[in-house]
Amino acid sequence: MRLGLQLGYWGAGPIENAAELVVAAERAGFDSVFTAESWGSDCYTPLAWWGSQTSRVRLGTAVAQLSARPPTSLAMAALTIDHLSGGRHVIGLGVSGPQVVEGWYGQPFGKPLARTREYVRVVREVLAREAPVTSDGPHYRLPLVGGDGVTGLGKALKPITHPLRADIPIWLGAEGPRNVAQTAEIADGWLAVFYTPRLADMFNGWLDEGFARAGARRRRGDFEIAANAQCVITDDVPAAIERYRPSTALYVGGMGAAEKNFHADLYRRMGYGDVVDEVGRLFRSGRKAEAVAAVPDEMVRETMLVGTREEVRDQIRVWEAAGVTTLMVTARDVDTIGELALLV
Repeated sequence: MRLGLQLGYWGAGPIENAAELVVAAERAGFDSVFTAESWGSDCYTPLAWWGSQTSRVRLGTAVAQLSARPPTSLAMAALTIDHLSGGRHVIGLGVSGPQVVEGWYGQPFGKPLARTREYVRVVREVLAREAPVTSDGPHYRLPLVGGDGVTGLGKALKPITHPLRADIPIWLGAEGPRNVAQTAEIADGWLAVFYTPRLADMFNGWLDEGFARAGARRRRGDFEIAANAQCVITDDVPAAIERYRPSTALYVGGMGAAEKNFHADLYRRMGYGDVVDEVGRLFRSGRKAEAVAAVPDEMVRETMLVGTREEVRDQIRVWEAAGVTTLMVTARDVDTIGELALLV
């Protein structure tokens, strides 16, 4: 089991002690550091800024949103930071959801699996630099032809800069069965959000479906499973649960439409369907405090590691036995980073 530090995306402002956390993570022996984006801070600028203080840890995005940049632009950012870091970049990608994709980026959300497959293929062609990059689409047409305002003068190109590595690992954020199976088929790792070892057999079944497909890129033995987890070492478990209850309510009830919320769907698979319905109803009616209160303790605790050092150590072993290869922790203080490093 390896440890990764998940810095996430910014709220109203930057993470105040992020630079200190990154340095502490490397010093403690963490394997990796990740940044994220939603509809505020981007993921690559903080990764480069804070990552410049490191020399060993892998630097990843978890996740860069597909609709935030064309695949060629993503590949440019990836090959750049891979050079600057001496070959330590991990590309983490995710489709986000329709509210963000259509509301923030102004792009259609439809066919997310097909878009992901095409996006990953284009990124890999850029990094391979074997020939000018072309794509017949339908989602990413290169060169662009036809349509209003298109000159028809576009030219297929190879990147000017030679990538340091043609095989920068690509990990995909995925929550549903078809998406997870495709991740096992085309990617080098799975970024699992709201992971619970209780459903390990279900998750592993989805992954095995992808590994078994013709042309699958990896097998389980060389595939990475990186699971996000809040990790709190404390004697006061109820207080820790209370601290993270609003986040669970937000993702279930407020981070997606009533008709399509991938986080809510995942919690339904965990058996919290009635709670999800109630939290969503309260959130959409503006009763956020009631929505938070409707989230039971076990629903919060299910996807986190919390308790005394000994209890957290035991929980880490459970996650490892379930198949998790990297535990991506959201620790926000140096002491916790140091303590977690001693438990793995």
